[in-house]
Amino acid sequence: MFSRRARVWAAPLLFAAVMTAACQRAADTSFAGVVARLSEQGGFFDSDNIVTNEASYLHVASQLARVGVHGGVYIGVGPDQNFSYIALIHPAVAFMIDIRRDNMLEHLMYKSLFELSRNRLEFLLRLFGKPIPADVDAWSNRSIADILAYVNGVRPDSAAAQATRKASNEKILKFGVPLTAHDQEVLERYRAAFVAEGLETRFSSLGRNNRYDYPSFGRLLMETDRDGHRVSFVADEKAYQYVRTMELNNKIIPVVGNVAGDKAVRAIGAYATEHGLRVSAFYLSNVEQYLIGRDGGFDEYMKNLKTLPHDSTSVIIRSYFGRGMQHPLYLPSAGNVSVSMIETMNSFLRAYAAGEITSYASVVLERYVKP
Repeated sequence: MFSRRARVWAAPLLFAAVMTAACQRAADTSFAGVVARLSEQGGFFDSDNIVTNEASYLHVASQLARVGVHGGVYIGVGPDQNFSYIALIHPAVAFMIDIRRDNMLEHLMYKSLFELSRNRLEFLLRLFGKPIPADVDAWSNRSIADILAYVNGVRPDSAAAQATRKASNEKILKFGVPLTAHDQEVLERYRAAFVAEGLETRFSSLGRNNRYDYPSFGRLLMETDRDGHRVSFVADEKAYQYVRTMELNNKIIPVVGNVAGDKAVRAIGAYATEHGLRVSAFYLSNVEQYLIGRDGGFDEYMKNLKTLPHDSTSVIIRSYFGRGMQHPLYLPSAGNVSVSMIETMNSFLRAYAAGEITSYASVVLERYVKP
């Protein structure tokens, strides 16, 4: 038993130990520490967003340039399309926020592949479980068309796929993010899908047989801006290397969070403020459609948006699937059903405060920067 004197000393010592541990946790600036500090409880969404389904996602390039969107903090939902926005905007740090924990896991997989892959060809071959040629370095300055033609012509190889799987898992383990057995199963499922389907990998909605309505991964990588220029993150080596450098420096951080939740978005805003940064772009896809309709939470989302440090060049990037109402920015020649657009945060926040946001249509059909 402790004596009374021992108990007197033990209590403050215990308190000091607890406070020290709490401060250490709060001050953890490691990659895994920031992921944990900013994340909140995950949720469910009825789509397996292994790749985007927005063939129009690069059509906003001219609008981003027109507004002067550059640097700062980038925030985006979903998987691969974010890399192209990062390559266009050149943020100082980027946060991949998504209500699905699966999205965080996919970004850990992508991070490992970026770190392992010296150039675009190696990245795509590793992603699809294909062997890497001895002259891979010589492909750095080749066109994306040449690279995709080569990738498409090489068959998956079990030994190559297993070697990448092993190297990727070793990288992910070193990232320090705690993973459950289920998390490992999700990672293996994503890897297997890319190996099995290659450049034909597509977005799919759970329980709905519509996956072939959406563009293949190969098509997405070859998509253009509104002027026909290829500007995806693999369109040229400089774009890829910018994203890779950010991954190597732990500047692309996946966060589990609901944009209408009570923690993640505000925590990202606090991180930006702490580092003297403002949010340059918040890519939301069509999340607002669900917040304003089926799922609710639009007011909470707007409160969160208001807390983000921003300026006159800060924008929201949206997508719209106008199967019922054609959008003024729709390009029939592009051969897809999606439309992508931007609006400045200041404009959107003013409209909300004035009571002008009454429906999803009032968001996407009335509020956008013209090309």
